[in-house]
Amino acid sequence: MNLSYDYQWLGPAMFAGALVLLSFGYPVAFSLGGVAIIFGLLGMALGVFDPVLLNAMPLRIFGIMENYTLLAIPYFIFMGAMLEKSGIAENLLETMGILFGRLRGGLALAVVLVGALLAATTGVVAATVVAMGLISLPIMLRYGYNKQLATGVIAASGTLGQIIPPSVVLVVLGDQLGVSVGDLFIGSLIPGLMMAGAFALHVVIIAFLRPELAPALPSEVRTMTGTKLLIRVVTVMIPPTLLILLVLGSIFFGIATPTEAGAVGALGAVVLAGANRRLSWASVQGVCDITLRTTTMVMFILIGSTAFSLIFRGLHGDSFMFDLLTNLPGQTTGFLFVSMLTVFILGFFIDFFEIAFIVVPLFVPVAQTLGLDLVWFGVILGANLQTSFLTPPFGFALFYLRGIAPPEITTRDIYLGVIPFILLQLLVLILLIVFPGIVSFLPSLS
Repeated sequence: MNLSYDYQWLGPAMFAGALVLLSFGYPVAFSLGGVAIIFGLLGMALGVFDPVLLNAMPLRIFGIMENYTLLAIPYFIFMGAMLEKSGIAENLLETMGILFGRLRGGLALAVVLVGALLAATTGVVAATVVAMGLISLPIMLRYGYNKQLATGVIAASGTLGQIIPPSVVLVVLGDQLGVSVGDLFIGSLIPGLMMAGAFALHVVIIAFLRPELAPALPSEVRTMTGTKLLIRVVTVMIPPTLLILLVLGSIFFGIATPTEAGAVGALGAVVLAGANRRLSWASVQGVCDITLRTTTMVMFILIGSTAFSLIFRGLHGDSFMFDLLTNLPGQTTGFLFVSMLTVFILGFFIDFFEIAFIVVPLFVPVAQTLGLDLVWFGVILGANLQTSFLTPPFGFALFYLRGIAPPEITTRDIYLGVIPFILLQLLVLILLIVFPGIVSFLPSLS
């Protein structure tokens, strides 16, 4: 009797057990680690799992701790949190609102543009959605914007930080896929701009076809004009533009690694906060606390996922999934369809970190075997994971916006408002899959 064949159900059962615990709201790291312990003991009791494999666990944990690429995560989190304190989002939104307010749909266009700029400077969804929701949503509602359009464009624009570099999602995916984070950043730039362009085009079309949903600001509130407006635009736009050039330019031109560029960005964020007179000991403490908490969460998830993957491999779950995914009808097409559909569906229920640490490692060996470009595969995964922030019922951008929205905005308004933007994200994702040159063009130049 072949024990490993008879008990091959243990791998899929372990995967399903982790998803069940996550769906009940248990912390990710402890869900993964707990499932690993339970199934490791079960595998040893059944004679399927070799306990000698556990000797690799300490080395894997030390490998995580000395991973230079992952050092970019606290830098980018610190940069985003510090920029939130610097008032850059507030200044950008106010200025762009004045600049575009004379156009139908101008405020919504301003939100998309500011969302893209904040994505390229902070990469933090929570900070972007909350800032734009607090500042823009009351103004949009006051001047007659449709509730669903207003909430949808704010939530969607806030998620651009997941695909426009620098992005913590892309740093994590680079580590999981074993590819250069710099190449992922370069490859995701055009797709990120395509996302922002699709959102802006949607607003323009809605404003043209149904102007009552997105009216222009009345002339009496557009008091700033001429030289005064020009000076405001220049002074507000130059600081974030310089920061984008420092961080992304140093990566694109090969001057710095993403980790080094993250350190430059963190320092630049401190300088911007000081220039805006928002730098204080209390703000530094708050930013460091956010950075510590988020980075610790990511590290514990990594340790839990390492234990999970070790036991999963010991139970031959990786072989089971590899055979399943490589023998799908249509080979490469079938694999892409199933992998993208899996990530999209899981995005309705669990966080992108959980998807990246549990599901993506199962896809990597299959993608390598099928000869897929892993940089391209990482970018389309990132574009797909971006939708997880918008998909009800557990999209995090929806939670952030719900928490700060005024009483007249219902949860139904938010859910219905994001549907067109989810469809636009899926449209861009399909274009990236059908035309891989969109992703590979810029990396091929570097």
